[in-house]
Amino acid sequence: MKDIIVIVGPTGVGKTKLSIELAKKIDAEIINADSVSIYKNLNIGSAKASKEEQEEVAHHLIDVCSVNDYYSVYNYQKDARRVIEELTKKNKRIIIVGGTGLYIKALLYDYNFSLEKNSSLYEDLSNEEILNKIKAFNTNEELPHVNNRQRLVRVLNKLENNYVSTNNKDVALYPHKIIGLSTKRDYLYERINKRVDLMFDKGLLKEVESLKDYYKTSRVLNTAIGYKEFNKYFTKEKSLEEVEEEIKKNSRHYAKRQYTFFNNQFKVRYFDVNFKDFSKTVEEVLDYISK
Repeated sequence: MKDIIVIVGPTGVGKTKLSIELAKKIDAEIINADSVSIYKNLNIGSAKASKEEQEEVAHHLIDVCSVNDYYSVYNYQKDARRVIEELTKKNKRIIIVGGTGLYIKALLYDYNFSLEKNSSLYEDLSNEEILNKIKAFNTNEELPHVNNRQRLVRVLNKLENNYVSTNNKDVALYPHKIIGLSTKRDYLYERINKRVDLMFDKGLLKEVESLKDYYKTSRVLNTAIGYKEFNKYFTKEKSLEEVEEEIKKNSRHYAKRQYTFFNNQFKVRYFDVNFKDFSKTVEEVLDYISK
């Protein structure tokens, strides 16, 4: 089996573009590793590969479930490993691309999950009430901060479902090379801001308004950057301009967390992106993976 090529990096750095250009050169198919692109109808806010890009190169694990479905790391690991097996039988090269580091880690390394049978957003509970429920389990797991609702919900779901995760996090199951894309932080933040502007120009508000009725039940709409910020717009607590600025801020913070995760969890070979002549970046990466 030839090395699986994994492309990581912060949001807005050009991962999708590199994956497509690289796939065409090495005759590869692409496995998505972005947790929001998994969902149907989340197109603009997720910046998922366009229909045209998906026609250029075969993509897997995009648009696999609805916004009301709960798609966990366990689901991703199972589905992505099945795709790897299928592509390997076809002697196809494989490129994994995305910014969800935990998806990539669980896919490539010896992580074992039990199936989460039920999940809840605990909408009827306050953060304090969720934290108290977690404490009642007398768990050894580090307690989330009371203001981190997303983590509070995730931990309580695990405990109530007798969730078990065992791993040998440094044991790789597949041969692979991890390519990281980077650029200067100030320039990255500038690109992120412009990217969000472009999302609004492309019709992000219209996309979100078409999903408004699902916000009460959809986990992804309440947790994903580019979508969760609209909650306060719907309740008239924030203006559209304030929502846009919050998306930019959250995206910049997320980019910083992504760098931290990739650097701590993976052995990454970074490449500074040449945005003026992207073909040079493609050639540099191609040269590296060909050795």
